[in-house]
Amino acid sequence: MGEETVDRRVRKTKKQLRECLTRLLKEKKVQDITVRELTDMADLNRGTFYLHYRDVFDLLEKTENELLDEFNSLMYRHNAQDLTNNLAAVFVDIFHLVKDNSDLVYILLGENGDLNFVNRLKHLVREKCLQDWMEVFRSGNSAFFEAYYSFIVSGCVGLVQYWLQTGLTESPEELATLAEKIINQGIRVLENG
Repeated sequence: MGEETVDRRVRKTKKQLRECLTRLLKEKKVQDITVRELTDMADLNRGTFYLHYRDVFDLLEKTENELLDEFNSLMYRHNAQDLTNNLAAVFVDIFHLVKDNSDLVYILLGENGDLNFVNRLKHLVREKCLQDWMEVFRSGNSAFFEAYYSFIVSGCVGLVQYWLQTGLTESPEELATLAEKIINQGIRVLENG
């Protein structure tokens, strides 16, 4: 049996476990999910689960890490000029990632979400923005940057939560355009809405 076949089976198994974890997280908190119910739902034996994960928390952490790695990679595809002149392009990528992982993101950012995940996400955005905005606005005041960053990131997380709660009715492109307008025009966006 080739290595590719094994890799494909491993990927399929991990994907199946992640999907079942997401379904269970819609119903209960992670600490209330057992390996047995997870593997029963995935129609796998527990031994298969333990080949890849220590416990349910490990599965959740690795799932979050993969999502954050993908988010970080996507952020670093864009340069400082994109963050200042073409913000919608950055948001289109982000919103496509959110849409592709909407079940999981809805849970992680939701009422019973993972605050640690949200903080790690904000930290990734902060590092990228700090690096890029300080490059563009060399004389920028770091205290103002922190306040601006906090305002924008919290607003963007809120916008994603709104989008998920309303059933992703706007396309990623429409939402990206709206986010860019809100950031660039502030409350004046309501005049044209």
